[in-house]
Amino acid sequence: MSSSTPDMSPGPFTAAVVTVSDACSRAERDDLSGPAVAEALEKRGFQVVARQVVPDEQIYIQNTLMQLSENARLIVTTGGTGIAPRDVTPEATRAVCERLLEGVAERMRFEGGKKTPLAALSRATCGARGKVVILNLPGSPIGAIESLEAVIDLLPHALELLSGNTKHP
Repeated sequence: MSSSTPDMSPGPFTAAVVTVSDACSRAERDDLSGPAVAEALEKRGFQVVARQVVPDEQIYIQNTLMQLSENARLIVTTGGTGIAPRDVTPEATRAVCERLLEGVAERMRFEGGKKTPLAALSRATCGARGKVVILNLPGSPIGAIESLEAVIDLLPHALELLSGNTKHP
């Protein structure tokens, strides 16, 4: 992590949204999840500074996450979190993060399990890279929004802690 990590106080936290999809990256399918996630973040006060679409290739995902971590405090991915052979978003996320936030992913699966037993198949993860939180969401628009809603209230506090603000109310 470079020393140019943005300091986001005061003002809203910056966010970036990355859609991981072979079909969307080849313009064979419209990206519905990325815009939905960006809108949900903006409604909660995050300033979305970037949106990108990348194929299901670990090196592309890793490079995108590292690049975006220079300009955003929260990076949210959508797609590539299942068990199919090309679902490599969790591996890419773990490769660039210094620490994992296991409880965040556990909470998403727990809440998702209340709506569908298939939530247990999600391999989504969450981690910290310097002062940045990287969060994986499922690829479906509904699953992505439901998973984000399950943890969005935790994210500002996590970002504050990563910034060194460890005072408790």
